[in-house]
Amino acid sequence: MLGCGKRLTGKSDQQLGAMRVAGLVVARTLELVRESLEPGRTTGELDAIAEGSIRGDGAVPSFKGYHGFPGSLCVSVNDEVVHGIPGERRLAAGDLVSVDCGAIVDGWHGDAARSWVVPGAPADEATDALVEDTRLSMWHGIAALRTGGRLFAIGDAIQELLEEREAQRGLTYGIVEEYGGHGIGREMHMEPWIPNYAARGSGGTVPKGLTVAIEPMVTLGSPDNRTLADDWTVVTQDGSRACHWENTVAVTEGGLWVLTELDGGAAGLAEVGATFAPLGD
Repeated sequence: MLGCGKRLTGKSDQQLGAMRVAGLVVARTLELVRESLEPGRTTGELDAIAEGSIRGDGAVPSFKGYHGFPGSLCVSVNDEVVHGIPGERRLAAGDLVSVDCGAIVDGWHGDAARSWVVPGAPADEATDALVEDTRLSMWHGIAALRTGGRLFAIGDAIQELLEEREAQRGLTYGIVEEYGGHGIGREMHMEPWIPNYAARGSGGTVPKGLTVAIEPMVTLGSPDNRTLADDWTVVTQDGSRACHWENTVAVTEGGLWVLTELDGGAAGLAEVGATFAPLGD
């Protein structure tokens, strides 16, 4: 139940190291997808590139076949919030594309998402702001993680940053509440569920070794959404653009280790004043 004081458990240093291997597969794959993003490319082609990268690293795509999902990536475009099915859709310059990726290595999962604008179109200030502020809200949420702290401080930090930024920019941001962060390890989606907004209760006390995926989903309008007839793709009700950023994070004795960033999260954590503490990275 949301807000209950559940007891959270951590993982050993050895287990965190195993999850880092899966996280690096995801990070490398997302970087390859970013480099492949161009007008005219289909979302299915991006999916094929990602599957080749994941399997080439000796990993298995987490998403493919998950509850029947057909792709190795979720590719969500413009008003699609999450769970977009890759296929024949051709991307155009200026499209906002959110790419969610998961990989399994030796039974351990990594999960991350990035949002980018397809190059080749004039800058769209509102879209660029949405991408940057969603990214930054993720890092503020990550920075709220600390041993002995409240798990739900993550959502407090995400909402606070987004409210501050929308006031500064004169924009309206919607935080999608139906989907949130989650525990991760031997399964992709595990307890606890983590809201991306300020919620009552503590969510439990954060232990050393906790691994969670933190993933704000933010719109340029109302957060109201619906699922299309394919039973997967979630779109905004008002047609506004949506953005999704995610990282898998480990709480170590000395601070934080972002398992799905190539640099372990060093740059992003420094940006928000959080302590980078990898385990032999």
